[in-house]
Amino acid sequence: MNIYQAGPLFSEAERQWHVKFKSFLKNAGHTVIWPGDLISPLEVEDWGTDAPRRIMEIDRDAILSCDAVVAMLDGVQVDDGTAWEIGFAYAHEIPVIGIRTDFRQGGDTAHSSVNAMIEGSVVGIAHDIEGVLKFLEKLA
Repeated sequence: MNIYQAGPLFSEAERQWHVKFKSFLKNAGHTVIWPGDLISPLEVEDWGTDAPRRIMEIDRDAILSCDAVVAMLDGVQVDDGTAWEIGFAYAHEIPVIGIRTDFRQGGDTAHSSVNAMIEGSVVGIAHDIEGVLKFLEKLA
């Protein structure tokens, strides 16, 4: 399955987690597209004021080339770029699986861990990598 791996990649800790997660998905037999591999910091610098649009277009096209999106949902609220990726995938009927390893309550109801708009857009939320793999098996 071709998977787009969504989530913030702005800190060293986030990037390290995504590299590890990508490795797990690949070892499970999936092809993984991660934005961290698509665009270099040098390209962003060269694009100047055009960078935001170009980043969005590259990520948008990558999502459209995938069978599913797996999105990191950790944090007090979901990263805004990740939320956009989830909404875009949902609008194009590409299934989204969330992964939330964060134990903090962040939802709109007593039973939610994330914003209702995010939770309503995903096929499920796993709490570890093995849970993501189970959701992917159901989609395959």
